[in-house]
This record gives sequence, structure tokens and C-alpha cells, in this order.
Amino acid sequence: MVSYVDLHEGQQLESFTKPAVTKVQLVKYAGASGDFNPLHTDDAFAQKVGMPGVIAHGMLVMGFLSEYVMKLAGTTAVPTNFKMRFGAITVPGDRITCKALVNRMYVEDGKQFVVLDLTVEKEASHVVGSGQVVLKF
Repeated sequence: MVSYVDLHEGQQLESFTKPAVTKVQLVKYAGASGDFNPLHTDDAFAQKVGMPGVIAHGMLVMGFLSEYVMKLAGTTAVPTNFKMRFGAITVPGDRITCKALVNRMYVEDGKQFVVLDLTVEKEASHVVGSGQVVLKF
């Protein structure tokens, strides 16, 4: 959990790494989300369309990033204006690491805000997504 007074612009926050993505996790996510596209659950189908095998749902990866944002916000901040852009596929075995950089800090109408630039990597410097969130303290 972060505190406004402990942050400064340009600060890299502690990263968050998830365990390796599994095929079982993809099937469970398909059930939870209702997205049963075989690209996420059937290796043979995924290979027919040119993938190495099944790939993770983009929204699953966004969920990992959301989990990280909520850990940062804790009970001291409310995340707003959360957005993410997908850049590469994630496959079973990939370990996802979420990172945040303090882009900007400001006060408006007596409330404190922090803009975080977000990055999701599956290995060092292999970005699978990026985004931004505003924390309102």
C-alpha cells in the first residue's frame, strides 16, 4: 500500500510478480468470464490459427495488473481512470510482472492525486501491456 507523502515523481514502485500462467488457470478464467474462445483452451485450435498453443485472455492479464493496482492503493487510495493497452501474447509458463512508475502528482480541490504509468512484462524487458491509473487519496 502506498502513501501520498512517501511518493515522488519518477519513483519506480515495488513490482509484483504472479506465478507462471497455467492452462488450468486459462480454463477457469474462460468459465468465470464466459469467454470460451478455443484460442484460450484448445492447443490444436490455437496452432491451426498460427499460435504456438493456447494464449491467455488479455483480460486475465489486465486482471493481474488490476490486482497490483489494488495492492498499491490498499485502503489509502481509490484507483480511477484505469486503462491498459495490450502489446504481446501471454502463454502458459509465462510469469507476469507488473510495474508502476510515478508519472505525476498533483492536488486538485483539496484532494491528492498520483498518476502511475503501468507496465506488464512476461520476462525482463518483454512488455505484454502498458497502461495508466490515477490514484485518488
